[in-house]
Amino acid sequence: MGIVIENVHKQFGSFIALNDVSLTIPSGELVALLGPSGSGKTTLLRIIAGLETADAGRISFNGEETTSRSVRERQVGFVFQHYALFRHLTVADNVAFGLNVKPRALRPSKKEIKEKVHDLLKLVQLEGLADRYPAQLSGGQRQRIALARALAVEPQVLLLDEPFGALDAQVRVELRRWLRRLHDEIHVTSVFVTHDQEEALEVADRIVVMNQGRIEQAGTPDEVYESPANPFVLNFLGHVNLFHGRVHQGQARLGGLTLETPEHADANQASAIGYVRTHDIVVERSASADASIAATVKHVLAVGPVVRVELALSENGEIVEAELTRELFRELELKAGEAVFVRTRNVRVFVDDYQI
Repeated sequence: MGIVIENVHKQFGSFIALNDVSLTIPSGELVALLGPSGSGKTTLLRIIAGLETADAGRISFNGEETTSRSVRERQVGFVFQHYALFRHLTVADNVAFGLNVKPRALRPSKKEIKEKVHDLLKLVQLEGLADRYPAQLSGGQRQRIALARALAVEPQVLLLDEPFGALDAQVRVELRRWLRRLHDEIHVTSVFVTHDQEEALEVADRIVVMNQGRIEQAGTPDEVYESPANPFVLNFLGHVNLFHGRVHQGQARLGGLTLETPEHADANQASAIGYVRTHDIVVERSASADASIAATVKHVLAVGPVVRVELALSENGEIVEAELTRELFRELELKAGEAVFVRTRNVRVFVDDYQI
């Protein structure tokens, strides 16, 4: 079930939630709508579902326009952040709810519903909990039940709004990996909203990065991470350092860095910024040819398997952050106040600072 979104606009009072958004979602893909709060991702999801109406634009499922169709007519399954399970119903009855409320002519028999519920609980690996109530389940189990309920009506499209946002970090990691495996098994066209970059990169076939009601970039996880379309995408997908300076006829001078930038051959003393991810800052004890910049270690913070080192560049005092493995950190034996040298890898230069 492919989805085509054409020139969708949505406004709430003076606030523009979606500004002429167009997007194609291929059939069978798991697509992440990624962006900060207020970027329009949830509004777009709700418009796809039919829970919101666009002020302008079209939505099509498999080539058929669905813009004016109701939620039921669109045959979508929706999973909310806070589960939205019925507390007074058992797990089995929650999963069966969508089937039980179908019109009599379309409703399966009680035996068929019971079999369907059993199969779905087995699919989400919770077949032993059919007689329990939501209050007796963990957060991760509740979200799996919510997903089974959404799948019970055999939706053409599965939509998930921050499905793991209410869970603790460890459960979130486990459940998103489980969702990826489940999707590979059922292949239902799925769209999920998240503000978690790691989650989107790990789970999705395609990522749609949104900002201020617009789509900044859409592509595979590798495409948006390795070839960001603009500074917003680069900055949103990981920690970055900024090196300010200028570009002139294909050469950039940025805070102690001198780089060849043939893509900016026409630039004439243009203001520019070089963006470098924290893991692309190389810290060394001695200078490495002309590419090294003298710096002083200001602060060291160990975070799980990585160590973040804050450094002040000797040339201009600007602060940059490097992310090192614990092994490399132990090898360098860095301490605050020590003089070191830094090099950069994979510098991405953008002329005329993009507003992020």
